This record gives sequence, C-alpha cells and structure tokens, in this order.
Amino acid sequence: MKSKWSGYKSFMADHITAFLAYKRALARKFHTEDTALRLFDRYLFENDIGHLDNITPLLIEVFLASRPRKSPRSYNYLLGVIRRFFSWLVVQGILDSSPVKAHTRRATTKRQPFLFGLSDAKKLLAAADNLPDNSRAPLRGPTYSMIFALLYGLGLRVGEASRLCVKDVDLGRCLLVIRETKFAKSRLVPFGPLMAKKIETYLSLRGELKSDSSFFSFNKHRPVHPGTISQTFHHLLPILNLNIPAGVHPPRLHDLRHAFATGTLLRWYRAGIDPASRLIHLSTFLGHVSPSSTAVYLSITPDLLDQANERFERLGSAIIKEVSI
Repeated sequence: MKSKWSGYKSFMADHITAFLAYKRALARKFHTEDTALRLFDRYLFENDIGHLDNITPLLIEVFLASRPRKSPRSYNYLLGVIRRFFSWLVVQGILDSSPVKAHTRRATTKRQPFLFGLSDAKKLLAAADNLPDNSRAPLRGPTYSMIFALLYGLGLRVGEASRLCVKDVDLGRCLLVIRETKFAKSRLVPFGPLMAKKIETYLSLRGELKSDSSFFSFNKHRPVHPGTISQTFHHLLPILNLNIPAGVHPPRLHDLRHAFATGTLLRWYRAGIDPASRLIHLSTFLGHVSPSSTAVYLSITPDLLDQANERFERLGSAIIKEVSI
C-alpha cells in the first residue's frame, strides 16, 4: 500500500513551497508540477543532499536518470519542471546560476489525434443512448449521451462537464457558465437551438433539481467522475467500428475537443472567413490563455488542406490577373 505523502522533507522544502505558492498566485494550479517536485524532494532527502552547493549539473542528470521516462515528452516535462524551479531560484537571488544543464530529448514523430467526424459523433451518441441503467446509475444512457454531446459540440474539457451544476445551465440565454476551470478562469459558452433542445430533454428526465445540484450525477449529489466518463467512452469504442487511419492515435476522450476546434476552423474556411482573424475568438471559447495554446488543437486534415489550397489558388489567380493588367 502506498504511504500517504506527508509534506516536503528535504532542505529545499521551503523553496519548493514558495515556488508553488508563487505560481498558484498567478492562477496556475500546478498539480502535476507539484508531483514532479515531490520526486525531486524525495531524491534529495533519501540521498542526504543538504546544501545548495551539492546540487550540480551531474546531480540533476543522475536524478533524471533515476526516474526513467520512455517517451521524450515525459522526460522533457520532468526536466522542464526542474528547470523552471531553478530558474525561479536564480530570479529570487537564491542562486547565481541554474545547475540544470541537461538537454531535452528529441521527440519522435507524433501521431495525429483521431478527429471525430459528424457521423462518428452520431454513432458515439447513439451508442451512449443505448447504455442500460443499473442500480447505481439511473439514466445512464441519456447522461453519457449529453456529456459526449457537450464535449464534441461545444469543445468542453471533461472536467468542465463533470463539474457543471444546474445553476450553470442558462436555457433562457442559451449559455453555459464554466466556473473556475483551468488557470482559474471562468467563461460563458453559448450554444444553439439543437443543443438547447437536447439539454432541455435531459433536464426533464432528471426531474426537479436544486440549483446547486450536479448537472451530471447518478445520485443527485456527487458528480460523475471524469475518470468514469473516460472509462465509459473507451467501453463504447469497439461498438463504433471507427476507421482509424495509419499514423493516427487510437481515439481518446480529449479528441472530441480536438474535433470541435478543427471542425470550427474548417467551417470558417468554407464560409470564406479568415481563420487568423478569428483564432482569438476560438481561444476564448475554449478557455485558453492565448491563441498559441489553441493552435495545438488545430490538426491538419485533408479537408483543411483542400480548403487552404482553394483559398491560395483564388488569391494567386487574383494577383496574376492584376499583374497582367
């Protein structure tokens, strides 16, 4: 059985605590970074490292080697957390220079996320609707169908859907209030008449609820856990018979959010809208800090390439015509 964590124990405990407090004061949750720094703290404590002078580039490399990471992404993340921590110590005047000299690993070619098309999403919602109830999960089918509809149709994070309360759903104004989500930001997410109808139908099945009740709950109190939602999603995947192209990652729950972002970009192209001028709008809708964060979600698909190519050809033709005149 895992022993319960009882706090930082190394001589760096106060510095780590102060670093995390600083980051969290900037509206960063830093949960995973906290976990990484616990590993570093434990390494220092177990190896009886008791002074800043003992933390050398070699010691950092030995620590990283003691935490084997198969993927470059995982290794680079751990290295990045340690690097940011020591850079902060330099800024605070606690160190003259950072001892972190290790290099990031070169990432191999990443597989593309699976992008659910409209027909794929319809299959998913239909499969969810057919989920049978059980003694611990009444209205199981309508609940999961509604959750997946929000993830695909509005690009919500699974945690955001899980934390929704009845008071956060404003059918009168067709708005969802997403409260205190990633980076401690809240936002309003508008939805259209089709989504409104689905939400209204779901609420009618739930019956009378208090305003602070969880929107997605099987017992009217505790919300459906994001992990349970993910397990149900993966349970349904074999039923869908999805065609997964070569080089594409097997479907994950978060891919529904990817599909929303990419689908929005495609609709803008088809409507003749300049995506660059609207990216800040999509970034705000998704709850990102900046458009650069949103760009991670915009996978290049054949449809997007076709639309971009058509726009380039129209622009090129216009330029050639103007020059010839």
